[in-house]
Amino acid sequence: MRRKYPIGLQSFRKIREGDYLYIDKTELIHELVTTGNYYFLSRPRRFGKSLLVDTIDELFSGNHKLFEGLWIADHWDWEQKNPVIHLRISQIDYQKRGLYDALSSELNKVAEEMGLDLLETDLKSKFRELIEKAAKSLGQVVILVDEYDKPIIDYLDDPAKVKENRAVFKSFYSVLKDADRHIRFLFLTGVSRFSKVSIFSDLNNLQDITVGRMFNALVGITQQELETNFVAEIRNYADEMGVREVELIEKVRQWYNGYSWGGRDTLYNPFSLLSFMKEGEFRNYWFATGSPTFLVNGIRARGEYDFERVSSTEHILGNFDPLHMLSIPLLFQTGYLTIKEYNPNSRLYELGYPNQEVKDSLLDNLLSAYRGVYPDTSANETGGILLAIQNHDIPGLIDALNAVIASIPYDHWRADTESIFHIIMLLTFQKVGVDVGTEVHSSKGRCDLLVQTDRYIYVIELKLDGTAEEALQQVLDNGYLTPYTADSRQKTAIGISFSSQQRNVADYSAKEC
Repeated sequence: MRRKYPIGLQSFRKIREGDYLYIDKTELIHELVTTGNYYFLSRPRRFGKSLLVDTIDELFSGNHKLFEGLWIADHWDWEQKNPVIHLRISQIDYQKRGLYDALSSELNKVAEEMGLDLLETDLKSKFRELIEKAAKSLGQVVILVDEYDKPIIDYLDDPAKVKENRAVFKSFYSVLKDADRHIRFLFLTGVSRFSKVSIFSDLNNLQDITVGRMFNALVGITQQELETNFVAEIRNYADEMGVREVELIEKVRQWYNGYSWGGRDTLYNPFSLLSFMKEGEFRNYWFATGSPTFLVNGIRARGEYDFERVSSTEHILGNFDPLHMLSIPLLFQTGYLTIKEYNPNSRLYELGYPNQEVKDSLLDNLLSAYRGVYPDTSANETGGILLAIQNHDIPGLIDALNAVIASIPYDHWRADTESIFHIIMLLTFQKVGVDVGTEVHSSKGRCDLLVQTDRYIYVIELKLDGTAEEALQQVLDNGYLTPYTADSRQKTAIGISFSSQQRNVADYSAKEC
């Protein structure tokens, strides 16, 4: 029988009682709840945050039977129970009722489940009353807030609503500052970290565990967990595909692994990995489940495009203001970029795409945005690029580039500088997976594009409404290929002239060097 994969399931009880696969995270959870009291964790969507919060709920509720066979079963005092205030923000009806009324209604519901009567009507006072009465009658409370930022993330294109909901949250969470004696454990999760500054400014004891080694693998699946828990699937799919198991594991790693928040282990997005294990096909699973429209359009509006290797400080990564958005923290917090390296001397993080699934999908969306056809894909137009590059087919490369450029709708054409061609070509080469650099320096200047394969090196210079010969001569005169003289690969200089009127490659000239 095929195993049952908990794709999209957020209920720990349903997973355990329904005999779904569960990757045992309880040892890390035990460390979390016994070494601190107030935590904040940011992770991208569909990364297992809600399941983690629900598991903690069941743990403090003392539901021993659900944990039988897991590490924590023999390491927890099951006689000790705590009342749990579990707020699933994404499930309250804030879009129709407004955040204030939706939160107030949810507090009434929680109080009713605990057998408590609330007398206060003001939201802030009602939250305080719930915490105090629950602690007095049932013991210190556990407060779990899942997806705290959903009512803000949903309105990134509506600044007025962002301000309104942020003000509601700030007042709501301010109750926690003076409730310390009533709280056994507090845990908040979300996609973004921006509200930590404004909404949680009074919570000085809130420990942000988003970045760092200790809880890097609290959600997500490590390589070791994959190889331990999916032995049968790897064996079966390797046989079906006619490859060795080690080759399949490496391909799965390239497609879906790569997330890291400063730990030694890189992680798989559980949604993508479980979907692959169920379907047995290498496809885009995670990216396709969420619309990145606001993200793609925002990046395009700011004229940004190259996120292959970028550096940032931890402060910037956590400083996402919805009213003044910056692309790097937004991409990092939403899972499109991840930490590749950390330099303790400079205190800089180097970021990059986590894996092939995310890189291919985001680059396709960015290319479509710059071509003016988003949300349509650019896959058909870029199909011939890689083959031409690999086969050293220069005419074929030019034809493929024309296919990308000429299909831009006339009413979206804004090519008054050569930068738009530069951006489109860079995104195109990145999308098809070749090694491409931009503005690569030499002793006499810097070339527009440097493209490398295992057999060829291409230096490409671009001109708008100039001549291809002029562009080619610039490559030769400035010695852009000189640093690669000792390289055994075949080297080609290419000059390309774009026509702003005809929206295509007007001419090109190439020379072997």
